[in-house]
Amino acid sequence: MRIIADLHIHSRYSRATSKEMEVPEIARYAELKGINLVGTGDFTHPAYLAELKEHLEETGSGLLRLKEGGKVHFMLSTEVSNIYHQGGKLRKIHTLIFAPSFALADRIVRKLDSYGKLESDGRPTFGFPASDLVKMMKDISDDIVIVPAHAWTPWFSVFGSNSGFDSLEECFGDARSAIFAIETGLSSDPEMNWRVSALDSVSLISNSDAHSPKKLGREANVFDCEPDYYRIFEAIKERDRRAFLFTVEFYPEEGKYHYDGHRNCGILFSPKESIKHNNICPVCGKPLTIGVMHRVEELADRPEGYTPPGAIPSRHLVPLAEIIASAYEQGTESKRVEEEYLRLINRFGSEFEILLDVPEEDLRKATNPKIAEGIIKVRQGRLKITPGYDGVFGKIEIFGEAEEEEKNQLSLF
Repeated sequence: MRIIADLHIHSRYSRATSKEMEVPEIARYAELKGINLVGTGDFTHPAYLAELKEHLEETGSGLLRLKEGGKVHFMLSTEVSNIYHQGGKLRKIHTLIFAPSFALADRIVRKLDSYGKLESDGRPTFGFPASDLVKMMKDISDDIVIVPAHAWTPWFSVFGSNSGFDSLEECFGDARSAIFAIETGLSSDPEMNWRVSALDSVSLISNSDAHSPKKLGREANVFDCEPDYYRIFEAIKERDRRAFLFTVEFYPEEGKYHYDGHRNCGILFSPKESIKHNNICPVCGKPLTIGVMHRVEELADRPEGYTPPGAIPSRHLVPLAEIIASAYEQGTESKRVEEEYLRLINRFGSEFEILLDVPEEDLRKATNPKIAEGIIKVRQGRLKITPGYDGVFGKIEIFGEAEEEEKNQLSLF
């Protein structure tokens, strides 16, 4: 069966996260999106873990499901932050932890509780090295999976320009062998990671890191296998292209740390432009925030366009609500956009079904011609994107001046 999995999200117990991020709402939005496996997020938070146990039951396959039924499976997941000094530099590393049972989750919580205040945030912070975290988890059980989160984000990641390392070995030391996958993050995609030959030994996964229900599935992983914790991670680890079909990607330029710059100074630079300015902001004279593209260039030993043998493919998409909003020239939260979004979901089943599978002819029959054309253009990658930088999301332009004459068609629907 096809499984669309978004394995990194946050609950309402994490900072800057919507109050709607509760189990029932997460499941409801996952069904709208077409996600049938979603990470719980934040199981290290005591109150949220109690809610997970209240709403979910184990399936016997390392996954969970709603006690009242439904199509969506859950996987116990959490993200932790390690802030510590190593090699004369302050390191800030975020890491994902996955577990196949409540019993193991309880053991993880008991272990970590002695190192920090788990109830203070859904993403707890610890002062010991990320390598110690891996060893701790593996001492509890080999069934626990550890994955570096959003691996290239400048401030909190294994390769981050401000607090990361130049290699997995430098970060994890003799615990490196336990790391078989990394999360690419919104500001990078597999194509960028393929340029770094040192990453050929790990698999690349993609998740939304959603802080609100509507952000679910903006990145995901697509499998063809049974809903089983062990089979899914086997497919990831082995890069089994029969079972691990592709990843769904945000256009990395849209990520808020893709290019370099200074938000407060209005400076947006490509890596080459930053180098010309010695990575210094020409307005304020302070160091620029170095983005993911620049950081990849520093570590890359292959040209753009290189694809390693056996690499898992990727497909780049734009959320359906954004396409509709662009066609209507309205905000994604407008009533007209929401009504058309739900009408299309009711007709075709889910957002991913619409974005990935519905034939072009059926799209053109079902909705406004401009919306249909927008979906098709996104599939083909015919977009104009202003890259994100220094915490500012990039901007996607689906419809250019050539589509100006189509505006009048909107009044027909």
